[in-house]
Amino acid sequence: MTAGAEHTAAPPGERPPPAPPRPSPPARSPASAPPASGTEGESGAAENESAYTSGLRRFGDVLRSVVAPTALASALLYYFGWNDVNWFFQYFGVNANALNFTTVDYLIYSVDALYVPLTVGALAGLVAVWAHLLLRGRVATRFGPRVPVVLLGCVALTGLVLGAVGALSLVVRTPLSAHLDAAPLSLAGGVVLVAYAGYQWGGPVAGRAGAFQEAAVQWTIVYTLVAVSLFWAATDYSAAVGTWRAHRLVDRLATYPDVVIYSLHGLSMSAPGVRETRCEGPESAFRYRYDGLKLVIRSGDQYFLLPATWRPDGGTAFLIPRDSSLRLEFRRAAARPVPPSAC
Repeated sequence: MTAGAEHTAAPPGERPPPAPPRPSPPARSPASAPPASGTEGESGAAENESAYTSGLRRFGDVLRSVVAPTALASALLYYFGWNDVNWFFQYFGVNANALNFTTVDYLIYSVDALYVPLTVGALAGLVAVWAHLLLRGRVATRFGPRVPVVLLGCVALTGLVLGAVGALSLVVRTPLSAHLDAAPLSLAGGVVLVAYAGYQWGGPVAGRAGAFQEAAVQWTIVYTLVAVSLFWAATDYSAAVGTWRAHRLVDRLATYPDVVIYSLHGLSMSAPGVRETRCEGPESAFRYRYDGLKLVIRSGDQYFLLPATWRPDGGTAFLIPRDSSLRLEFRRAAARPVPPSAC
């Protein structure tokens, strides 16, 4: 047994006495406790976060809480469908409101007016993402940090020029005014490029007094300008689609089925190419017959008809109410004009 030993060996057959309990370490106060894993990193990231990023996130939260996405999308589809239909019938000199189109009708027509802009917008967004990844990745790695800075300067300058020309097109006629959607897309693209350059440069430093408010105001202005520009572009495009559909209908009008209208009363349909025949036979169920017409659409209990020889330089369009005193007879478009048969 060594000197200074506190315990002696237990006799054979007996269990050794239990060791005295160790004193527990003093509890640390919450102030002295080390931060949990991830908290310190999150705190540091929050301190280093750009005010542009935080302002954009906050702006998005506010926008989603104020505007319901479904209601906004439905309202926009309704408007663009209405604009398409309005310009289509305006080409024929007809007020589209007389046809009493329903909300579903406008939503259906909006697909024709928006699928091209949505497709082009999606492709442009994809190209923008690829360009961003290329700029922040391979270009910076291969050529150093100065090249992205120079490129961002070129992006900002290009955005200023595009935005200025697009905004100028609102008040005066510019070369962009002669091309469909060139002016609004120039304004929207310019604003996006300038905002992107500012975002990549960091914008206001987080933590500085008023930095968050400045960033939120900037993103609000950017969103407003881009949204108004895209609304402007989509409005012009939907109007152009409606007019184009009217031109196409006139070009193909000869291929539409011929319509013969039988009526109990005279309809006084006077137009080039439209023939009125009186049905004098005693067995005739109707008293009048009208040939030389093409049915374009029926909506709201109204028939919209055009003469087979309709031309934009003075043609007449007809709206005939649908009721039991009329009967419409359809025939395939004839290769040659056929004289009307007897009633």
